Amino acid sequence: MTRLVQWALAAWFLGFGFWMFFTPMSFYQLTPDVADMGPFNRHFVMDIGLVFFASGGAMAYGIYRQDKTAIVCGTLWPMFHAIFHIFIWFQRGVPFDFVAFSNLFSIQLPAWAAFVLALKFTHRSNQYA
Repeated sequence: MTRLVQWALAAWFLGFGFWMFFTPMSFYQLTPDVADMGPFNRHFVMDIGLVFFASGGAMAYGIYRQDKTAIVCGTLWPMFHAIFHIFIWFQRGVPFDFVAFSNLFSIQLPAWAAFVLALKFTHRSNQYA
């Protein structure tokens, strides 16, 4: 079950990367509070999309190859991104609104779950030793 969740999280990050890179204006317009952070910057959104794509790819590679280091490295960007969004939430006055709800379910939970599962990763041959 853990591996399935890890695959789903890798797909989540790959999906975000794909969305941001290939349809940056859609991401900018549909993601809560992004437009409030400043004017649309195609280059920036596409750059961050590539970072998410690299993170999801590193996670997928690590899960497939059973390489804990690759999985942990793949979770670092989403985790640091989540920390940054906690900082933004405090700057906004710690509101419990739709933006906070969206942040919790689309950024915080996937990032921290991926990181915790990466740290707990064991090779299948060692799981029952």
